[in-house]
Amino acid sequence: MNGAPAIEFDGVWKAFKRHSGRALLRTHLVQFLRGRVKPAPPFHALKNITFRMQPGESVAILGANGAGKSTLLSLVAGLVPPDRGRVLVNGRVSPLLELGSGFNTDLTGTENLRLYASLLGIRRRRLSEITPAIIEFAELGDFMDEPLRALSTGMVMRLAFSVAIHVDPDILLIDEVLAVGDQKFQQKCFDRILRFRREGKTILCVSHASGLVQHLSDRAIWLDRGDLMLDGPIADVIDAYEGRLRSPS
Repeated sequence: MNGAPAIEFDGVWKAFKRHSGRALLRTHLVQFLRGRVKPAPPFHALKNITFRMQPGESVAILGANGAGKSTLLSLVAGLVPPDRGRVLVNGRVSPLLELGSGFNTDLTGTENLRLYASLLGIRRRRLSEITPAIIEFAELGDFMDEPLRALSTGMVMRLAFSVAIHVDPDILLIDEVLAVGDQKFQQKCFDRILRFRREGKTILCVSHASGLVQHLSDRAIWLDRGDLMLDGPIADVIDAYEGRLRSPS
């Protein structure tokens, strides 16, 4: 395909520091004075990852817990920088990651809506145009004028999801967030994501539900302990990944 990619990773590495574990203060002091303190080796969440996504592609990231999936999404969202390599993102990104984690519980639903939208780069005039649709989709009604601490976790997630999908993103990042509200509302969210796909938006998603990602994606990337194991058609990657899970360790 020609043209600039929507997302490109070129030799990307990302590591995090480990804690050395619990010990008594006097033990740490003795080790320090004797020169025995050694820093714990870092945890390499991603190791030399290279791939690209063209605009309009929908790709699923597969892997066990600790494989590096959420770290990869965080790099695309710009929440953390790579240690080495290059991450290129072209277009407005709307991350559906840990919905509602950035909200202020002392502010009302309406105030949090405005704050969250501004963080996603939405201008005031555009926000006034889309606010009615956000509130209608979230189905919160009069609760929008209540402090967020008075709302249930599910209601907060519904508001965050509604804001994220109404900011007209070019790239949608999804990390296990479709457990939003009751079954009817979950289906409503899933239908909206499918609509994004039909509109040619770029979608990068993480889910342990293989049936779900097959509906959302044609291609998959399998990560294992930070290594890219396989990148290809989603049915082939799921077969390889689930085959590994079934095989004796």
